[in-house]
Amino acid sequence: MARDLAIDLGTANTLVYERGRGIVLNEPTVIALNERTQEVLAMGHEAWQMIGRTPGYIVAVRPLRQGAITDFDITQRMIRLLLHRVGVNRFNRPRVVICVPSAITEVERRAVMEAARRAGAAEAQLIEQPMAAAIGAGLPVHEPVANMVVDVGGGTSETALISLGGVVALKAVRVGSFDIDAAITAFIRREYGIAIGERTAEDIKIAIGSASPVRDEVKAEVRGRDLMSGLPKTIILSPDEVRRAIDEPVSAICDSVVACLGMSPPELAQDLILNGIKLVGGGGMLAGLDQRIANEADIPVHLVDMPLECVVLGAGRCIEAYDSLKVMFMGSGR
Repeated sequence: MARDLAIDLGTANTLVYERGRGIVLNEPTVIALNERTQEVLAMGHEAWQMIGRTPGYIVAVRPLRQGAITDFDITQRMIRLLLHRVGVNRFNRPRVVICVPSAITEVERRAVMEAARRAGAAEAQLIEQPMAAAIGAGLPVHEPVANMVVDVGGGTSETALISLGGVVALKAVRVGSFDIDAAITAFIRREYGIAIGERTAEDIKIAIGSASPVRDEVKAEVRGRDLMSGLPKTIILSPDEVRRAIDEPVSAICDSVVACLGMSPPELAQDLILNGIKLVGGGGMLAGLDQRIANEADIPVHLVDMPLECVVLGAGRCIEAYDSLKVMFMGSGR
């Protein structure tokens, strides 16, 4: 008997939840291909280790960019590998719920569902990431009270105001933690004339990156390639410089939260002053981001306990109570 699955197909990470077992897979959304033979060599952690370290004919690609499928064929192969890895074969075809950005177009929506069906799913349903995040965070989404969720992912940041099981106001921007990494790379290239890879930029963000000043700040040693001489070079980077470097994408995320608040009905806006805003997603773990949004929106912001897993846990709740929560799926009578 096939067990139902929930998949959070993120730009940065992919998580799979199996009914009755919980989260069974958590891997980076990366696939390594041999361009000569089109053979898939690795996926997930193994492929992530290859980014920037492969010969020319082997490429480590991210099939999703800014929350959208950039390569349909590779995404389909990736979903097939995911399903195979959690034990799906042609004899047990599960029902699958996939979490997608709410800004997704009709064409992208059909592409995701088609990819899942071709990869071996008996039935594919979609749920908006902010809605899944609100359910995963344990918010009372069915009640007539304001629940606001800010989901900062790898490629998109979405702010949704949810009440009575539906999205009342939504603001989505195609800016996420990859844009923060890219801003760090560009800053170091511009200020120091040094080239670094995307993995190094991510390490810098995790080690000393912050959206607003935090306590006990330390400097970091960064190694890269000097653009003039082509030789390896080491520099010392301060948290203040990183904050300056990432200010543009961080401001864009904060502005989208303020814009969503501006669209909310007055009665629900009152609730938010009491209940606050829930911050979820891997990008939400950037130090000081909760404080920065709270300062700009003038509303308390709380980072949830499991920001990275929150979306897939919410979709997992939907498959645990499939019949009673299927009204939450996109295109099901809403």
